[in-house]
Amino acid sequence: MALTTIPLTEVAENTPEFLTVPMIRPTGFREYDARWRFPEQVNLMGIQALGLGLATQLHEMGLPPVVVVGNDYRSYSLSIKQALIAGLMAGGAEVRDIGLALSPMAYFAQFDLEAQAVAMVTASHNPNGWTGVKIGCDRPLTHGPEEMARLKQIVLEGLGQLREGGRYLPCEGVRERYIDDLVGDFRLSRPLRVVCACGNGTAGWVAPEVLRRIGAEVVELHCRPDYTFPHYNANPEAMEMLHDMARAVAGSGADLALGFDGDGDRCGVVDNEGEEIFADKMGVILARDLVKLHPGATFVADVKSTGLFASDPELVAGGAKADYWKTGHSHMKRRVKALGALAGFEKSGHYFLAPPIGRGYDCGLRVAVEIARLMDRNPAASLADLRRALPVTFATPTMSPTCPDEEKYAVIGRLVARLEAMAAEGARLGGRAIEDVVTVNGARVMLEGGAWALVRASSNTPNLVVVCESPASEAELRAIFADLDAVIREEPSVGAYDQTF
Repeated sequence: MALTTIPLTEVAENTPEFLTVPMIRPTGFREYDARWRFPEQVNLMGIQALGLGLATQLHEMGLPPVVVVGNDYRSYSLSIKQALIAGLMAGGAEVRDIGLALSPMAYFAQFDLEAQAVAMVTASHNPNGWTGVKIGCDRPLTHGPEEMARLKQIVLEGLGQLREGGRYLPCEGVRERYIDDLVGDFRLSRPLRVVCACGNGTAGWVAPEVLRRIGAEVVELHCRPDYTFPHYNANPEAMEMLHDMARAVAGSGADLALGFDGDGDRCGVVDNEGEEIFADKMGVILARDLVKLHPGATFVADVKSTGLFASDPELVAGGAKADYWKTGHSHMKRRVKALGALAGFEKSGHYFLAPPIGRGYDCGLRVAVEIARLMDRNPAASLADLRRALPVTFATPTMSPTCPDEEKYAVIGRLVARLEAMAAEGARLGGRAIEDVVTVNGARVMLEGGAWALVRASSNTPNLVVVCESPASEAELRAIFADLDAVIREEPSVGAYDQTF
């Protein structure tokens, strides 16, 4: 039978309704995962309805209703997970609970425990007060827009089906097997001192041990999990964390710094000279090394990433094929699998290493091990040497002006139309002619000479996303950004940037 659900956007705390009526704000169902502020936008009954909805979806798809669940290190994540488990079991699912986990540890557990699906409770790098669930039912993939849309419909329309047969199995030893899988038989043959930065997130429970196991000398930076996040949010794309990593490199004489986000699926990098290497440029460095081992390999990059994947002379000489695709871990995983690509790279720090390197899902610690392998294969070079060997480009960090969830996609639709019209009119950005507007994910405005500018809607937060790149100079980069921002400012609902450059 169906469980009647009345989706409410607001239920007051400290009322009987808050403890008895599912509250789940529709905007929390995003393109490829689910995120809400807790308890303002979702309550525990709402999370229970989500679990019931996922179990129902698995039955509807004809898939075994066996689900790995885990939770990140937040003060409220365990209660969220328990409510999710209650809903899954009410829907007849077998729950395999791996306890405290990183998101990639939960993805690994799908293989390790031979489970069809995953539901990982995490707010990733979002500030405290946020919660969410990363969901997948076809390893190593996670839900995309179609699956999320159907799950949203099941939950909000009360279509969840109560079924017999729900079962709960606690599963021990996954952390240890995950670490063993990451390390394998690899040991560094050269000395390597590594700053391991975790922002007091869940990755601190695992990352230092992985790096020590491969033979690195580890300098810990905020590795003790602390759900108050006393220093900053664990986000290795944010300049605050990257600058802290750079200071730690300078103070310790380390060869590099590796930083991980709150749930361990992203990795940020700072070289031995304290220079932040954004993940797209680090991806090019890795791709240069990997194409020597796998000539002709295909690499997928998200639309926020540098144009070097297509133009870098070493990649071109190695026969590498570049494919630019939609931003978002679910979109990227699917594209890597569909093309049989060797790897995918996302500017935010998600790396998708496919067989024979990885299993295709995003894992910050797998990337850390592969960067260590890269350094081991290039013993005469520092990471700064490898960075300087790349063609010079000037790029902004990923910048996120505010824009309400309810309005951001309409805003992007208007901005895309405006930029396409500018291209048709022969307009310029930063003095460069617009050659094309790629609309696979927002608008990537391709400018003459290889420069470009991007504006798109964030899939996870009430923001837009803005990135620009120039092959010429920082002055031109600033001019390109200024011209793009002037177009964006035509939209009154777009607010301040979270960071600039």
